[in-house]
Amino acid sequence: MHFSFATKLIAACAILAGATPAFSHIVLETTSAPAGSSYKAVFLVGHGCQGSPTTGVTVQIPAGFLGAKPYPKAGWTVSTQLGKLAKPYDSHGKRVTEDVALVSWKAASREAALPDAFFDEFVLRGKLPASPGPLWFKVLQTCENGSNDWSDIPASGSATQGLKFPAVLLEVKPAETAQHHH
Repeated sequence: MHFSFATKLIAACAILAGATPAFSHIVLETTSAPAGSSYKAVFLVGHGCQGSPTTGVTVQIPAGFLGAKPYPKAGWTVSTQLGKLAKPYDSHGKRVTEDVALVSWKAASREAALPDAFFDEFVLRGKLPASPGPLWFKVLQTCENGSNDWSDIPASGSATQGLKFPAVLLEVKPAETAQHHH
């Protein structure tokens, strides 16, 4: 059977349109922010575990990210776990020696689980460290069958190429300076 070039081209385009790479890991919606600022971390989950629905997402809060507060999610229970701080800080006139170390969302029912073919967001807010540099969030994604431990951090720098389960990277940039205009 002989097909025209146009038919082959259309077929190739159709195949390629359906062959876009799967969302391969958890990432942040906004991947950089100024040092010392308040930051809304929106973790994007684009798949389950080898076809299995996501039933839980646990985020380990990195040192320097202060006052983490999760957003509630319909159909999911949210919890936090405190941890002792290596370096206490002051917040609204109070000395903080313990802060949120883990934030966990768990599907309240099987129906609430995130299907492998769907996409969703898990959100928390906090204050970024005063110094610029990479900030790594380790995320444990639990599924009906199995889990993905997104906790690999490069030995140096911030390139995640070659890491099987890269942690979620936020680039903390130097603080923006206010410019005075006349």
